[in-house]
This record gives sequence, structure tokens and C-alpha cells, in this order.
Amino acid sequence: MDNITIRKANGHDATGIGYVHYQSWIETYTGLFPDEVIEKLSLEKSVQLATEHPENTYIAIVDEKVVGFSSYLKARDSDVENYGEIIAIYVLKAYQGKGIGRKLIKVCYHELLQYQGIIIWVLKSNVNAVRFYEAEGFEFDGKRKVLYGKEVVRMMLKF
Repeated sequence: MDNITIRKANGHDATGIGYVHYQSWIETYTGLFPDEVIEKLSLEKSVQLATEHPENTYIAIVDEKVVGFSSYLKARDSDVENYGEIIAIYVLKAYQGKGIGRKLIKVCYHELLQYQGIIIWVLKSNVNAVRFYEAEGFEFDGKRKVLYGKEVVRMMLKF
């Protein structure tokens, strides 16, 4: 796909980011998280979250439409003091498999080069995401937690 633009997000992108966040959760996590979790999602909440936190986010645009985004920051886990963290990579299902996720993760790498590596938390049962991160060089580091009754595992990439 040649007509992909990746750029830093700004406040005007909140509606597109919110839509991708909301729709991606429905497309990805239906059947992986309990139905009541999915039913509580709302486009309005996702747009509000994107409005409140536009920093550290890149968006993927195809045909003037936001179709994906990635967000990053300094790692929040206390056991990895000199690590960055990718906190979100979402691409609408219709645009997956076209290299957009790879482009979004690469811009996060660039932003996090000052750290000794990167962590990411991923739903263990989200096999597609786990494979994607493994293909990017991430490995499980043994850390686990529970989110909505489901196991989430931490993966790490050392520079």
C-alpha cells in the first residue's frame, strides 16, 4: 500500500484516533474479553481519551482517513527503569496486513532510542498481536497481569 502517510498526531486528530481505538477494540477483542467489557465501550469515551492525550502518538492516514495509530512513553513499570513502552498500536481490520502496523511501530522505535529497550503488554490470547511482536524481535520476559479476567503478558525488545 503506497498511499500511507504516517505523521505525529495533533489535537485535530482525536476523532479519527478515537474511532480507530473504539472500532479496533470491537474487531480485535470481541470473543477474547467478556461481552460486558465490549458492550461498555463507546466511541465518545475513546474520542475523549484521544482528546485528553494527543501527545506521543503517531497516526496512519490512507485516503485522508485515520486508519491506525501508535502511542509510546517512558515505561511505567518500576522494574524496567531505562525502557520505553509502546502503549498502543491499533490498525483497523480492513487495513491490517498492509505494513501499516510495522510503520507505526518503527516510528515508536525511533522516538524511544534513548532507552535500552522497549516493553509492550499484550493479551496472551491475541495470537495475531503476539506473532506481530515476535516478528519484530520482542520476547516474553515472564511478567504477567490480569485484565478483565484475562492474562496479559509483557514482551520486551532490547536495543
